[in-house]
Amino acid sequence: MLILNSGGTFNKRYNALNGELEVPYDNFALEEIVKSCNEQFLIAGVIYKDSLEMDGHDRKKFADIISHSDEDRFVIVHGTDTMDKSAEFLAEIFSENIIVLTGAMKPYEIDKTEASFNLGMAIGFAKIAHEPGVYICMNGYIERWDCLQKNRKLGKFELVK
Repeated sequence: MLILNSGGTFNKRYNALNGELEVPYDNFALEEIVKSCNEQFLIAGVIYKDSLEMDGHDRKKFADIISHSDEDRFVIVHGTDTMDKSAEFLAEIFSENIIVLTGAMKPYEIDKTEASFNLGMAIGFAKIAHEPGVYICMNGYIERWDCLQKNRKLGKFELVK
C-alpha cells in the first residue's frame, strides 16, 4: 500500500509568525499517525497545497504515480473541498486498483482525533477491500466516490441519496 499526501487541512499547521494556517512541505501528520501501527507504510508527499488550489495538472501527478507503482492499493490524503473532483478524475482512469481518499475538516495539529480516525479507517479499508474502485473515507463512512459528498452548510460528509 502506498499513502500519497497532498496537503489539505489535514496537514495544516499554525504559523506563529504570520498567524495563518499553512500547508507545510512535509508528511509530519501522516508519519505521526502511522507510528502507532505495527506495520510500515510507504508515504510519498506529492503536492503540498490546499485542495482549492489543486488543478488538473496536480490530479495527473496522482494518476502518474498510481499507474507507475507496483502497489495496487492507495490511500490519498486530500483536502476536503475538491476531494470529489480528484476522486472522479481517478475513477475515470483506474478500474483495477483500490484507491481511498481521506482528509480532515480540522488540522491534525489542532484535533488529532479526526485526522487519525479518518486515516486509520482509510488504511484498514484499503487493506481488506475486495472490490477495486475509488472510495472516499470521511466522518465514519467509506463509500464509492460518487455516494458520499461534503455538505458545506453542515461541515461534514453525507451519503448521497
